[in-house]
Amino acid sequence: MGFDDVSFRGAREFLTPNIDALAYHGRILDRLYAPPMCTPSRGALLSGIHPIHTGTQHFVISNEEPWSLALNTTLMPEIFRDAGYSTNLVGKWHLGFARPEYTPTHRGFDYHYGYWGAFIDYFSRRAQMPMANYSMGFDFRRNMETECADRDVYVTDLLTNEAERLIREQPAKQKPLFLMLSHLAPHTANPKEPLQAPEDELRKFTHIKDPNRRKYAAMVSRLDQSVGRIISTLASTEQLENSIVIFYSDNGGPSVGMFSNTGSNWPLKGQKNTPWEGGVRVAGAIWSPLLEACGYLFTQPIYVGDFLPTLAHAAGIELSESLKLDGIDLWPQLSGTKDAVHVPREILHNLDDVWHVSSLMLGQWKYVNGTTSSGQYDNVLTYRELDDLDPRQRRYVVEVRNSPASKALSRFDRQRLTQSRVNILLRSATVRCGDLQRGCNALLEECLYDLSEDPCEQNNLAYSEPHSEVLSALRQRVHQLRSGALAPGNRPRVSYSDPSFHKCTWDSFEMKKLGKVRLECEYQDLPCGGR
Repeated sequence: MGFDDVSFRGAREFLTPNIDALAYHGRILDRLYAPPMCTPSRGALLSGIHPIHTGTQHFVISNEEPWSLALNTTLMPEIFRDAGYSTNLVGKWHLGFARPEYTPTHRGFDYHYGYWGAFIDYFSRRAQMPMANYSMGFDFRRNMETECADRDVYVTDLLTNEAERLIREQPAKQKPLFLMLSHLAPHTANPKEPLQAPEDELRKFTHIKDPNRRKYAAMVSRLDQSVGRIISTLASTEQLENSIVIFYSDNGGPSVGMFSNTGSNWPLKGQKNTPWEGGVRVAGAIWSPLLEACGYLFTQPIYVGDFLPTLAHAAGIELSESLKLDGIDLWPQLSGTKDAVHVPREILHNLDDVWHVSSLMLGQWKYVNGTTSSGQYDNVLTYRELDDLDPRQRRYVVEVRNSPASKALSRFDRQRLTQSRVNILLRSATVRCGDLQRGCNALLEECLYDLSEDPCEQNNLAYSEPHSEVLSALRQRVHQLRSGALAPGNRPRVSYSDPSFHKCTWDSFEMKKLGKVRLECEYQDLPCGGR
């Protein structure tokens, strides 16, 4: 999901009223950072550790590769389960499945409903890796068993239905709930039909001329409705009173190129799988009645790896020092006053010695050396649409206040969500770029930026004499971090992973016996019918 694909940032091509309500009634995470790709980002979230310390710093785990997030890494669901929580994952895993011990219910989740791999078709729940000769494979499970029920239901709705069921049934369990709803949307599906949305949703966006962008808008809209449904279900079961709800994207949107979905990271440059702000600064918001400063922007830089110690503090869980987390506890800042003093923050965005890319933020400074894809995505790749505007934008505040999320959250407000209040938040959440002064070719030179003055990375200070000590300090810090990095865990793809050997299913191929006959696998084949 792109940085600018939530309307609380000011875009009006399509609206996200429920997500915006969560942000306005709670706090916009203005400077939330995540690793620039799926597997490293999910690993950092669940472990509280930088990808260089789990071996996930170089690219993602593709379905046909026999490796996983390091098994000696303690994950957030394990910690919360041991503290008495019911731990549930609904949706995407993408941290390895070649062996059963790599999968969610072996890594701390009591329950998993969703898919193990990178992506699936939004209706058939099948995936075909974009490599030659790999078959279409079914990838959807309830715990360890394939789940074929509710065929052809749009997967965003399917996952939301299951999350609602878990929330409704939770009080009877007499346990607190840890629920991670990890949507496919708006990630692309299979290459032949990457963008998919229900027809009734598409009809809402006929004002968007670009057919791909129209589909993307419909996908995000359905995701937004999911947020409203989840908040409403928490309210109807009287569980909002003691809940913390976080919404965020696990990396910047892929505007163009591989897996592109038209996501917009404007005005930031770069995109998914780049070291720039458009790849690592992500859309996010948090809500809880426990937050004192609801309705105010949270400007403290925060990393997805901070969520583990932060939520543990909020839940009263004491963490062992043996975990050696890179994330820090920011609960006092999140839950405190609107002017809580910032904690100095170091965030390692990327340190990949295969592709020779390093990107480090230290306080207000950002250092980049090297880039991905030969630098072809190192610019601003999209611009905000000014013509194809959502007809609802004329009554935007009314749309937000009438959303299911806002109706549920408003009763906890300390100050009413007025037109004036929304306008203040919109202005506060606007990223203001300066003028381009000195660009940087990260393939050939080091790049240094002062993000407090230059959030759009337009003025390279690496050649500025007054900043020579800053440049040297960040260069040295990258060297120190490199000395403690694990080797990347990536392993080459193996042919026996192919679903055609496993009843047309993406399965734990390191442990399962190969079928005697290689099957032909398409959208309607085994294991859910067909031949």
